[in-house]
Amino acid sequence: MAQARSTNRNVEGRIGASARVQGRIHGEGDLLVEGQVDGNVALRGDLTIAEGAVVSSDEVQAHAVTIAGTLEAELTATGPVRLTPTARVRGNLRGSAVAIDDGARFAGRLDCEFELPPELGGSSRPAAEGGRGRAPARR
Repeated sequence: MAQARSTNRNVEGRIGASARVQGRIHGEGDLLVEGQVDGNVALRGDLTIAEGAVVSSDEVQAHAVTIAGTLEAELTATGPVRLTPTARVRGNLRGSAVAIDDGARFAGRLDCEFELPPELGGSSRPAAEGGRGRAPARR
């Protein structure tokens, strides 16, 4: 059953559905969480929080992050962040890009770079000419 919930087959580390980890987790590789984590997470690889998994932390750091379960934390990603339709997130998110699928629930603040359309105060210049802006967004 865990394989059906997993979205990443090349995972270096895994916290199974029946596991509960308390304390700090840090490492170089990718991590799939299917169980529960209570503590800070710092990875140089990708983090996947599977549907049904719960991560409660003051701070989570990783490269790319995919959330299908529950996250309560300040999340900083050096790569993209994706909230799938089953995601439940409370906390601030920072990433190179943030995608929130329909159905996902998010309460917090987003910090990422994106282009605003001209009708919302963005530049009509192409991004290559410096038309990019940094703006916080709320959902």
